[in-house]
Amino acid sequence: MALDRTRPTVTVCRGCCCGTAKKHPDTDHESQLGMLRELMQDVADLRVTDCLGPCERSNVLVVTPSEGGHQRGGRSTWLGYVFNEEAGSDIAGWLRDGGPGLADFPRSLRRYRFERLRKATRRRL
Repeated sequence: MALDRTRPTVTVCRGCCCGTAKKHPDTDHESQLGMLRELMQDVADLRVTDCLGPCERSNVLVVTPSEGGHQRGGRSTWLGYVFNEEAGSDIAGWLRDGGPGLADFPRSLRRYRFERLRKATRRRL
């Protein structure tokens, strides 16, 4: 199924650390994913993927702006340590308002936000 670029996309990591009982035994990961699906319904496309990389911040998700948000300068927003429904509700509220590029980033989500460092690439001379 193709993504609807008129809406933001939320990509949820369910790789080696995020979404596993081994690393987070007290979290019901299936229930959490169901809650996110319900909250994002009619607000954003939700994708589940394998490892996104920053395992030390699991559970990780990435919010990608809609086409309109991207045109207005919105960029992907990385969020880590997302375990509770309150965070999911705050993310959904932000996306209802437009998300990256179209709505201010919520104060309540600041503790989850982090900058994803890109790996340095070697340039050939």
